Amino acid sequence: MTTDCCFKTTAKYAFTQSLPILSGFLFLGMAYGVYMHSLGFSPWYPIIMAVLIFAGSVEFIVAGLLIMAFNPSSVFLLVAMISARQIFYAISMLDKFRGITGWKRWYLIAGMVDESFAINYTADTDKTGVDKAWFMVLVMLFLHIYWVTGSALGAVMGVVLPFDLKGAEFAMTALFLVIFLEQWGGEVTHESSLLGIGMTALALVVFGKTNFLIPAMLGILVYLTVRRSALHDKLTNKVAK
Repeated sequence: MTTDCCFKTTAKYAFTQSLPILSGFLFLGMAYGVYMHSLGFSPWYPIIMAVLIFAGSVEFIVAGLLIMAFNPSSVFLLVAMISARQIFYAISMLDKFRGITGWKRWYLIAGMVDESFAINYTADTDKTGVDKAWFMVLVMLFLHIYWVTGSALGAVMGVVLPFDLKGAEFAMTALFLVIFLEQWGGEVTHESSLLGIGMTALALVVFGKTNFLIPAMLGILVYLTVRRSALHDKLTNKVAK
């Protein structure tokens, strides 16, 4: 049972740890809300999606998919590939989640994002007066609130402010282009990035823009599976040099 004093100390520590993420989540959430409005959705859509999905990159993608013919298998595979890194986050957090039960455990599992993982994994929860379980839950909750608030502000701005939103849908393309360039700059070898570009282009030519997604992802998966050992050796050798 957490005392009021302990809870206040824990909440204060969780808030200070999450505060550096506030501005980033607010601005990105606002961009997402405006983007959803530019696609023709009412303000409630980005707010509800921010509450239930809570995965920035996935939400941008889902927004675009909602205006296309619905293909459940494509959506599932695309989201699974984007969020696959969460598997490794979860494995790393097994020890920290041990002993946490009930709704707290489920919220920590379902709501984990890059930022909450980074904070909860590295924070010193052995400080006097800090409850570990509540700290991790509150960090998650604060980040969730930041994201929902940003999305709500963006959704309202899109309706209220009189500016031309034509071309705002390019925000998602720009976002992933920046992410790709950052990843490219930090890679030891560019084989996987070039594979993604090449396989996607090939699938687009062969299957067309409506059906290229699943073949492209399956092709990437098969290639990486076959080349796993060789890629591992290449990465190891380059890092060693």
